[in-house]
Amino acid sequence: MQNNKVILPMKTIGIIGGGQLGRMMAIAAKYMGYQIAVLDPTPNCPAAQVADQQITAAYDDMDGIQKLTDISDVITYEFENVDLDAAAYIEQKDKLPQGAYALEITQNREKEKSVMGDAGLPVPANKIVRDSDMCASALENMPLPAVIKTVSGGYDGKGQLKINTTDDMKAACEFADQHDVSIIEQWVPFDREISVVFTRGQSGEITFFPISANEHKDHILYKTTVPASISAAVQQKALDAAGILAEKMNIAGTFAIEMFVKGDDIYLNEMAPRPHNSGHYTIEACNLSQFEQHIRAICGLPLMPIELLRPAVTVNILGDDAGTALNMLPEMQHGFLHLYGKEAVKPKRKMGHITFIADTLDEAKKQLAVYEEAKQ
Repeated sequence: MQNNKVILPMKTIGIIGGGQLGRMMAIAAKYMGYQIAVLDPTPNCPAAQVADQQITAAYDDMDGIQKLTDISDVITYEFENVDLDAAAYIEQKDKLPQGAYALEITQNREKEKSVMGDAGLPVPANKIVRDSDMCASALENMPLPAVIKTVSGGYDGKGQLKINTTDDMKAACEFADQHDVSIIEQWVPFDREISVVFTRGQSGEITFFPISANEHKDHILYKTTVPASISAAVQQKALDAAGILAEKMNIAGTFAIEMFVKGDDIYLNEMAPRPHNSGHYTIEACNLSQFEQHIRAICGLPLMPIELLRPAVTVNILGDDAGTALNMLPEMQHGFLHLYGKEAVKPKRKMGHITFIADTLDEAKKQLAVYEEAKQ
């Protein structure tokens, strides 16, 4: 990790990736007085709409990366699939406080599970396979259900296949032949899924946002509830595990870890080396957001203590729901609507989110119920 170099407002923050996370990073940074440069191949992408300038180039376009590096005082990213050569170049220029290592690990599920396992943290049983023969052999020794995933590139349910019974093994083996490397993981019959979102400063200080509980529909995060209904023992295990990984991976900035909870046990699932969908509630429900804390970390500013001001429930607005959310807006008394500025509306695409906050979690859930009833 670099020395704690301070980047003050009015300087330029470069962001690789122009989606909704980049947009919310940019908004937080603009409030603080920073200039924003975005690199993304899509003109007028969501982040560019609130930035000062955009470099329209592919993520692995080294000319574009060099230009972004030249005009930026510090650089961050909104997703983990950043080109590693590009990340290494920016790190060599002393402008990537998060470093390339966290990207290298989180881009690859094999490396991710290896780092977790080496740290002595609980993960579901898993096996790396490279073809159908290895897949068949692995499944002989793994209880079902299980899931086979590509080791890189998958998200929101893409790049994976659930194996419920022996009848699904043929499809799993075909999946293994279609991809260079896959990972088979035992399916954990969890009570709930939680996210631990934290921020670590460049000098090693760490702050945790309240742990959230997540619900998915069709493999896409639909709802996040805070605070999560978990025991004190589970909360401590989750925070301890996140702290261990933060130190082991030398994290800088905001980082998220998804975990499964079964009884009083946790199993680490996946990591994201940047602000996370399950942390959007922090914008309204906390004294500062995951995005502002991230900006503070990468710019070498001291991290602020985190407080949950009010309980919250956040729901994603997918393409199917975007019209409904807009039509409801003139009559909605509750809920903070965020639309991401995406031009193309697609059925499963994340177009925005709504966060409901109240004095009690039950009250916030009632606000959500009004929205969900109107959607039907």
